[in-house]
Amino acid sequence: MSLAVPGEHGGDARLVASSLGVDAASVLDLSVSLNPFAPDLAPVVAHHLASTIGRYPDRLDLDRGRAGLAVVLGVDPARVLVTNGGAEAIALVAAELERGWVEGPEFSLYARHLATLEASAPRFRSDPHNPSGRLAAHGERAGVWDEAFYPLSTGRWSAPGRSGSVVLGSLTKVLACPGLRIGYVVVPADDGAALGRPGLVARLERRQPAWSVSPLALACLPEFLELADVTDWAARIAAARRDLVSVLRAHGYEPSPSDANFVLVPGAAGLRSDLAREQVVVRDCASFGLADHVRIAVPDERGLERLDRALATRAVDRPVGSAR
Repeated sequence: MSLAVPGEHGGDARLVASSLGVDAASVLDLSVSLNPFAPDLAPVVAHHLASTIGRYPDRLDLDRGRAGLAVVLGVDPARVLVTNGGAEAIALVAAELERGWVEGPEFSLYARHLATLEASAPRFRSDPHNPSGRLAAHGERAGVWDEAFYPLSTGRWSAPGRSGSVVLGSLTKVLACPGLRIGYVVVPADDGAALGRPGLVARLERRQPAWSVSPLALACLPEFLELADVTDWAARIAAARRDLVSVLRAHGYEPSPSDANFVLVPGAAGLRSDLAREQVVVRDCASFGLADHVRIAVPDERGLERLDRALATRAVDRPVGSAR
């Protein structure tokens, strides 16, 4: 059976389901690394739908969203820009800086949106690193930090000591709400002067398309943040990650050490396709330049049981000693 070509950034469970001829709800998607313990946000969305679906976002919406994020991040609201997901945050900052440096393997969107790659330019760095999942070493420096997975790895919203850098974030991962597209940029305390872009918030706002973030997302944001308990989630994810590693080792894989809500698995050529046939989707890592690796999100208990069964089925289909 021919399966859908893997999406460059994961999240292609619907395509896999279509290839298999099954309902998308029956596919376990471990390719996108969302918070497995996020609360059900549907009631909050339903509450705000009627009052927002018929209008554009306005300054009041944006100010409330900015203020809510500033509180949890511990920064001045004037330093915060709410964006249409983390992807827009990356695109806006990269386009404004134009020059940057990316040390691979690294999330491919940084290099895609930078006009020029130069070793002397501000470094774009994910923390924890994507795809390895390791947190940055103490004292490591970067001009732009992507903290999309940081709260789920540490139980803190942001790392201390980054006032001189741009920080990017994504509630897509933390709250498992990719359909609503909520991200943010926190500019340096000097508003970009050290990066050669004084007045960085205003510069980014001018680049941002009008009505970029939906009024529904902005209306929900304050309540979403009230529901967030990143300290509890990070602890639960750490325990679930240990269980995931144990299951993978039981099936002959040795995932790399990780601090994140995902693990990188080397020596896994063919694993994505085989698991997809069992309706479990993991992240193809070819876009990272790691063709024989997969990245697997930390699942909840039920998801781990499904992954275990799928790996057991694969072991039967591929006896010990056969090519993996």
